Amino acid sequence: MSSYKEVTEYVYNLKRLGPKLGLRNIRRLLKLIGDPQESFKSVLVGGTNGKGSTAAMIASILRAEGFRVGLFTKPHLSSYTERFVVDGKPISEEDVVRIIYELKPYMERMARCKRYRHPSFFEVTVALAFKYFSEQEVDIAVVEVGLGGRLDATNVLNPLVSVITNVNLEHTRILGDTVEKIAWEKAHIIKPNGLAVTATDRDEAFKVIERFARRRRARLFRVGRDIRFEVKDASINGEIFDLEGLRGFYEGLRISMLGLHQVVNAATAVGAVELLTYRGVEVSESSIRRGLENAFWPGRLEIVQKSPLVVLDCAKDPAAATTLRREVGRFFDGRRVILVVSISSDKDYRRMMDEFCGFSDLVVACRHKVMNRALNPELLASEAKLRGVEAFIVDDVKDAVKEALRLASRKDVVVVTGSVFTVGEARELWFDGRYPMGRDFNESV
Repeated sequence: MSSYKEVTEYVYNLKRLGPKLGLRNIRRLLKLIGDPQESFKSVLVGGTNGKGSTAAMIASILRAEGFRVGLFTKPHLSSYTERFVVDGKPISEEDVVRIIYELKPYMERMARCKRYRHPSFFEVTVALAFKYFSEQEVDIAVVEVGLGGRLDATNVLNPLVSVITNVNLEHTRILGDTVEKIAWEKAHIIKPNGLAVTATDRDEAFKVIERFARRRRARLFRVGRDIRFEVKDASINGEIFDLEGLRGFYEGLRISMLGLHQVVNAATAVGAVELLTYRGVEVSESSIRRGLENAFWPGRLEIVQKSPLVVLDCAKDPAAATTLRREVGRFFDGRRVILVVSISSDKDYRRMMDEFCGFSDLVVACRHKVMNRALNPELLASEAKLRGVEAFIVDDVKDAVKEALRLASRKDVVVVTGSVFTVGEARELWFDGRYPMGRDFNESV
């Protein structure tokens, strides 16, 4: 291995090992490289949906206060480097190559040892993140949980604050087939005598999390009960809302991200930042305001073009599809909507298409390219037609977007959705991948 391409192909190839849950292996790998996670403070963000947006908001607020902040998220849209960000700047390709080279001998040593196994893709990715954050001497790392919580590799951290955005059915073969079982898995990111905040609106999930926190003598706060908000205004330029937090009242907070769910995420982020004060991390109101306004998370109700309007959204499950339907109704009611959609084969695509077809006038079904995971677009087109929506197939995502734009009038809305992978491929029509956090509008492809 010598190039970034070769190194990332090597790392991606580890996915063949599957999602190996458990903390023993990652603890060993981290110990072999000097336990870098012990050199920085952290906030750990779990949940079914909204983890990335909430983490990005927390990181932005802490940056506004002047802290050096690491941000670890998954998956990426265009480049593996997007997962590892320090003060808003993704890791360089050269640093990815260097750190993987440094990890590789330890990975091979573990593979030869009967007590351990070869580290998985996500374990290697977590180790890379923690080593990089340690090298960069971050003050705080905001870390998104990978899968569940109890046995996720990120759960080796001892965070100052734990965040559980929400709980819905997901990865049921791994995490459990009820909301209660999944909530129990996610609750394990709450540490003994810890501080935690959740925005779950499902009482059955909250009761599980609350019982778990009580057993660990942790203090748990809930958005909607302890943290309240009221939306004052909304447009395609953002949301404005008042917030009654844990330590104060904030009038006229603004986020540039669109959607009621993003207001919930913002309230969760503010609650997490307020809890940090109990750990000696002080953040001013002005930093909260500036941090929220500057926070950005690509591919989530992201408007990348204005005429015709093009919206990218990574809705990847039925709950996210329901949210997208609501927000299209809020912002684009009465306008013709052309949907470009590709869904991964492990998702409940019928329920997702129920929601997508509820706001679409025309469907262009396509197939994202990631690891042969995309559902056959013929199934998506068929589901649309069963629901009375005209549909046709353009296999390639980018070609499908271009065809939708060709068919759209200046007043129409093109919505690209169904998967993070779909949005990542489509987004490259406007952003070349080197600047994945870009926010400029373009008039055409």
